[in-house]
Order: sequence, then structure tokens, then C-alpha cells
Amino acid sequence: MTSYNRERYIAAAIESVLSQRFPDFELVITDNCSTDGTLAIAQRYAAIDPRIRLTVNERNLGQFGNRNRAASLARGRYLKYHDSDDLMYPHCLEMMVPLLEQHPAAGFALSAARPWSGGPVPMLLSPQQAYEREYLGFGLFMGGPACGLYRAETFGALGGFPEEGVFSDHLFLMKACAHYPVLLVPADLFWYRLHEGQEFASKNVAQEYARLPGYVWRMLSSDENPLSPTQTEAARHTFAWNVAKQTWRDLRARRLALAAYRLRHTGLTVADWARYFRRPSRSALAGTPVSSDGEALTPDWVRLPGRR
Repeated sequence: MTSYNRERYIAAAIESVLSQRFPDFELVITDNCSTDGTLAIAQRYAAIDPRIRLTVNERNLGQFGNRNRAASLARGRYLKYHDSDDLMYPHCLEMMVPLLEQHPAAGFALSAARPWSGGPVPMLLSPQQAYEREYLGFGLFMGGPACGLYRAETFGALGGFPEEGVFSDHLFLMKACAHYPVLLVPADLFWYRLHEGQEFASKNVAQEYARLPGYVWRMLSSDENPLSPTQTEAARHTFAWNVAKQTWRDLRARRLALAAYRLRHTGLTVADWARYFRRPSRSALAGTPVSSDGEALTPDWVRLPGRR
């Protein structure tokens, strides 16, 4: 749990972790030089529960620098982020940890705010299938850090989060899914609180996100991209269409500077726009593992948590 000026919410966030039905965990809290009562609240909890380890950074490391700092202090086999303004439902760890343990091929597991499309979970995706879901289906990389449960060795091998601003979690998932199979697990395992104090609410967020398409375009053109050449062509159509759609929204809202900034950082040439700008074909079944008869795979219920 990373914290910075969350005195209104951190007590409830900590309580939700301590209420987990899966008891074998440590809660590492790294405070990013809070200037309100956040630290005092965390200290009170750390004094009464030995599972809590509290560290105060010598300087503010930024959002993702602090997340990497927290990961460096963790001692478990798995890493799970929980933001200091969110609530984790009591069954969250009880659901995620056993499922990841039962799928050793997966480098990490992902939950989501809404049910996954295409079939039942748990669903193990290869890197190619993960990219199909992102670029030929309806998305995969939009989940924040709290959606994931990572094997510590996987997180370390990936080098932690890049520190590129608010979309660093997107870049991390883009890289992680290119190199490791991912396990999709049930959705709605925590509550994401929306409030004015979030970094997403800051005035510079839109301009920061306008830089993200350039990273995505370069990834689709790199050797790390697990899609086939034909699939990559389709993914580029999706990419160009999405960029154009967002740019049009900016123009209609008279955000002319933002629209120009996005186009400048996208990386597409005039020839690229001429080649790829057309409505893409997307499917909710993209990236879904299927059986020999084309049906979505049914999970092995015998191996799921709670089965006797």
C-alpha cells in the first residue's frame, strides 16, 4: 500500500486488508512524505498489528517510484497492490492467491472492474492471446496496479513499473503480457474509490495520456509484439481508429492544443494514416482460449478454491 495525503481514507483501506479471509500476508505501507494525518493513522495500525510494516520515504518518489519502493520491501512470493483510498473485499486474496498457485504457467493474475468477456474464468492467456484481447477485442491493459497479483520473481524480472507518469501501469501490463502468460480471475474483488484528490483528477493528466499512443505504436512495431503479422496489421487499424476518435473528441471540445499534442506524439506518418485509418473489426471472443470444437474452455472446477 502506497500512501500520500490520504487521511480521510487510509483507515478504511487498511481495515479492508486486515479483514481478508486469507490470513497469510504482510501489509507493507510506504508513505510518500504525507503532510496531513495519514502517517499518524498508519502508525497506530502498525503498533497493534504485527503484519503491518510501515516505512516513510526520505523524499517523495512519485506514484510509481513509491510502488517500486514498496515492492522492494516485500518478502512474500506474491505481490498485491492495494491503494490507500480503495476497499478490498474480504474474499479478494482468498480468491486470487489459490488460483494463481494452481496455474504455475501464469506469471501473474488480473482481476477487473467488470466480468471478462468471451468465456468463464479462470482463463489462462498466452502472450499472443492477451494481445489479441487488447487490440482485436475489447481491452486488457486498462486495469490499474490493484487489479493484479504478481509473482514476486515475475515482477522483479520485469524491472517493476516504468516511471513514465500516470500511464506507467499500462506500459507495465503491455510489457508483462508480452513476456508471460496471464491468468484472468473473477472481477469485482475490490472497490475503486473516485475522488478529487486522485492523480487522475489533476489538470495535466489528459496531456500525459496523450503521450501513451506513441509507446503503444512502437510496441506494435517491436520484436516484443507477440501477434502474428496479420494480427499486427489488424491491431494497427484498431490503434489508428482509437487515436483518431479521441482526437476528434478533443477537436469538438475545442481542445485544439491537446489534439495537436496527441497527433505529434503518436508516431504515425501520413502514409501510416492512409494505410491504417479505417473502422476496425473487433470481437468479444478475441483472445479467448477455445476447445477443438470452437467453444470457450470450461474451467477445471475441481481445482478451484473452496472445492472439497
